[in-house]
Amino acid sequence: MSDATTNVTADTVITSLTGRAWITRDADERQVLALVQKYRLPELLARIIVARGIALEDVDDFLNPSLKNAMPDPSHLLDMDVAAERVAAAIMAGERIAIFGDYDVDGATSSALLMRFFRALGSEPIVYIPDRMKEGYGPNSAAMLELKKRGAALVITVDCGTLSFEPLEEAHNAGLDVIVIDHHQGEARRPKAIAIVNPNRLDETSPHGHLAAVGVAFLLAVAVNRLLRERGWYGGKREPDLRQWLDIVALGTVCDVVPLVGVNRALVAQGLKVMAGRGNAGMNAVFDMTGIDEKPGVYHAGFVLGPRINAGGRVGKSDLGVRLLTCDDPMQAAQLARELDQYNSERKTIEANVLEEATLQAERMPPESPILVVSGQGWHPGVIGIVAGRLKERFFKPVAVIGIDGGPNNTRLGKASARSVPGFDFGASVIAAREAGLLVAGGGHAMAAGFTAEEDKIPALTEFLSQRVQMQVKDSSVQKRLFVDVMLGISGASADLVGQIEKLGPFGQGNPNIRVVVQNVTVVNASVVGEQHVRVMLACRVSNNRLAGIAFRAMGGPLGDALLLAQGKPIHVAGQLRINEWNGKKSVNFHIDDIAAA
Repeated sequence: MSDATTNVTADTVITSLTGRAWITRDADERQVLALVQKYRLPELLARIIVARGIALEDVDDFLNPSLKNAMPDPSHLLDMDVAAERVAAAIMAGERIAIFGDYDVDGATSSALLMRFFRALGSEPIVYIPDRMKEGYGPNSAAMLELKKRGAALVITVDCGTLSFEPLEEAHNAGLDVIVIDHHQGEARRPKAIAIVNPNRLDETSPHGHLAAVGVAFLLAVAVNRLLRERGWYGGKREPDLRQWLDIVALGTVCDVVPLVGVNRALVAQGLKVMAGRGNAGMNAVFDMTGIDEKPGVYHAGFVLGPRINAGGRVGKSDLGVRLLTCDDPMQAAQLARELDQYNSERKTIEANVLEEATLQAERMPPESPILVVSGQGWHPGVIGIVAGRLKERFFKPVAVIGIDGGPNNTRLGKASARSVPGFDFGASVIAAREAGLLVAGGGHAMAAGFTAEEDKIPALTEFLSQRVQMQVKDSSVQKRLFVDVMLGISGASADLVGQIEKLGPFGQGNPNIRVVVQNVTVVNASVVGEQHVRVMLACRVSNNRLAGIAFRAMGGPLGDALLLAQGKPIHVAGQLRINEWNGKKSVNFHIDDIAAA
């Protein structure tokens, strides 16, 4: 191998300066050679593909993800045909349809997708996004009855509804038809609805449980479109091309952090191509406002668009994200983008305060605690999910962050967001806790969940969750492993290497970005910039080669402290290489995940 891919084993680095074990991914040499010969791949890419366990017969679909090959028949999902029949009947009869969505990006994109689809069919739907502070997550009885008063004959819940037993019962009793489009884990019982389309229903056998809600909503649109075509409803009218809205599907899929495998990988890959065409006025407004002029990727969806779409539901007006994504007027879109950007700035300030308090609590907990459950009076429910994610990244443990406030009958209720680590299914554990009487409400999926609990039950809940973590994650060290794909010298960190790596995208949950280790370098300059980021300049110890790097949100944590103390010392640095574009010039930048003594 060249300097770009030095053959170093996992034994080279045992434990990093932040306490993580670096594990290099092994690759069978015969399989690597087979890939190089069959697909004429560079050895580096072939090695990464083999090390990640992608079977030889799946490599073509991995390298060239397409909906033609990956898209399942929507009818394979339970209740999908029933749902499509009811929606098609509503469209053909001119009935009023309402969409009840969640306030996060998955809910906003699911709502926006169906809204654009129904508009293309000549139907103007009612879109209802609940207020996070006043109404909380999911359908509520008052809102459902309000939709009935506004003339809705059919309500489609998106990214919610699977566990909304009482509200959907009341809607049914009021004569309102409800279809649930969701992906959160369910219980044995199901709510009163004419159709519950959810790949994570307990009785569902679909292999596509990794779909985000927006992916399920897209399958619904495909099924309805097919049915209308079969029944000749379009006649001489132009049938909508559903591919034009794949940018919305990609955005929701990326931001809900579901695995980018199978159909999700194809939806995101094709959706990013649509996003690059700049056909959505709302997305364009955000890109223009933030100065993004390069080809959009997963990073832009997850860290530029996503936080702003989310900001309305977190600390502002809950429907702003949907309005932005369904807006076709550039001037109005620009105004909505500015408003969301302002809310996003407000969210950052609130988040910083809650994060500081939550971190202090977490640091006081015993190191052997299998899970972190922190709580605070008045913590804003719009930021606790982000704080949970930050704590998970820092402590490598499942985390639940609970904001406590007053409830009915002088009770004190805690509303929580939870984030998990590989090996622990938080969504299933929340449902189990609910069934055990420890929660007022709750649900979610493996890596993220939410719940409401009475304050006096939080200690018992913490013990319950701790036992579940200990049962599911037998080896606690798995939480502190950092997998490495490539070892290289600083001269190997080139734009050509980044170009090769990008061929294995899109990257995300289930297909993490390629992590490289730049070996035997020194920090010649380190400083704190922006929002607690640590910026460094790395230098080769035997040449003049240098590489700019940054560790995001690292200040005050183990990584930031280690970087600031490492100046002049020989180290290995793990992270992800990216191309930075500024004023028409491109350079390689290193996003740092960890460091270790050389």
